Amino acid sequence: MSFDLLAAAADGLGGTPAWAMLAYLAAGVFFILALRGLSSPATSRAGNRNGMIGMAIALVTTLVTHDIANIVEIGIAIFLGAIVGVTIARKIAMTAMPELVAGFHSLVGLAAVVVGLAAWLNPGAFGILDAAGQILVVSRIELGLGIAIGAITFSGSVIAFLKLSGRMSGSPILLPARHIINLGTLAAILGLIAVYAMSGAGGPGEGMLIVWITLLAFAIGFLLIIPIGGADMPVVVSMLNSYSGWAAAAMGFTLGNTAMIITGALVGSSGAILSYIMCKAMNRSFISVIAGGFGAEDGAGGSGEPREQRPYKQGSADDAAFMLEQAEKVIVIPGYGMAVAQAQHALREMCDLLEEKGVEVKFAIHPVAGRMPGHMNVLLAEASVDYDKVFELEDINSEFATADVAFIIGANDVVNPAAKTDKSSPIYGMPVFDVDKAKQVFFIKRSMGGVGYAGVDNDVFYMDQTVMLLSDAKKMVEEIVKALD
Repeated sequence: MSFDLLAAAADGLGGTPAWAMLAYLAAGVFFILALRGLSSPATSRAGNRNGMIGMAIALVTTLVTHDIANIVEIGIAIFLGAIVGVTIARKIAMTAMPELVAGFHSLVGLAAVVVGLAAWLNPGAFGILDAAGQILVVSRIELGLGIAIGAITFSGSVIAFLKLSGRMSGSPILLPARHIINLGTLAAILGLIAVYAMSGAGGPGEGMLIVWITLLAFAIGFLLIIPIGGADMPVVVSMLNSYSGWAAAAMGFTLGNTAMIITGALVGSSGAILSYIMCKAMNRSFISVIAGGFGAEDGAGGSGEPREQRPYKQGSADDAAFMLEQAEKVIVIPGYGMAVAQAQHALREMCDLLEEKGVEVKFAIHPVAGRMPGHMNVLLAEASVDYDKVFELEDINSEFATADVAFIIGANDVVNPAAKTDKSSPIYGMPVFDVDKAKQVFFIKRSMGGVGYAGVDNDVFYMDQTVMLLSDAKKMVEEIVKALD
């Protein structure tokens, strides 16, 4: 496209200067590079840098091309926000990353609501009035959708934060007739947006429409997330990420800001794709996740005998150390229990000692291990585990048949064979690791009394080749390290 054509296109977008359009385009390229970099732990640092560069370009361009009432106040707000962000990033524990992400999503949703309400209260400042002095119909639709999606993102993310941080039970909270209530509320929101878009008289009645859209959207965000159980939280996090993107994109149209449209569309689409990947990894549809979480139905669970009546083998750190150093290949499967115990550093030390003794060690990461996509990858990267030792399910599952030891630390549902054998199980059809094919299985677990997020028993506990190591994960691994050393 020539410069003249670009300038003409810019004039059609509210007179945005051609150089600003180029700057927003450059920011969009950096955002795409950021997403590309974040697809792998090895390139994640570069991805974060690209995202920061893109955001800096978009922010500076917006400030330069818009009439700012008080640049000093804007600068102070940016400075304070940066201080808060840096402080949180430096102090947050890796185990708290899922709730931190949910918390940040809530802020994005709230920002969309605030911007939408500001545009409704002062449409002239946003350039969305027609010749008669009324808000344009298309802008009304954008406002309604932006506020609604933002409010859903905010309240849904708050509930996700409370569940992930343990301030609210992670179990599904099921309301009577919840499906009818949810569908009715969503239909009411869409109906009110349609009525608001077609109304042009303004006045108090129009204001009440916006108020009701906002309140109902806040309510449906709450209602959609409370029935979702802990096992579905990775999908919830990526889903809310998608919502925040679409909210930003809707506000971008209202503001006539190309950068917001591009960024919001990228975040929304990538979050939707990630949600699909997570659902596929759990063999669940997106609708079933929204309808309620694992273990939500009464009587859900495995068909085996009660755990108290089934015999199992219990071992010690010395037993595990002896078998591990005799092995030729060990595959480690980490889960959220490792994150809770902060055992990743001790685990890396154990694996280093094994490699010094000539043992081949690999890590197997399930797509939904932990509380958010990539949670285990982040923890292993924090412990300086080499990226080339970490493998996804489809890349390593065939190797369990040749593994001498499968070392499970804090995982549960992702190794449960009921997903392959028990059609009555709520996790039936979910792809899991074939740990039952390994010659020896060591399973670190706090006690035999608990179950995974799906709420079902795990036959791996009772296999002939399984030895249960009942202890805090970090403490047990440290004892194994001492025995190896």
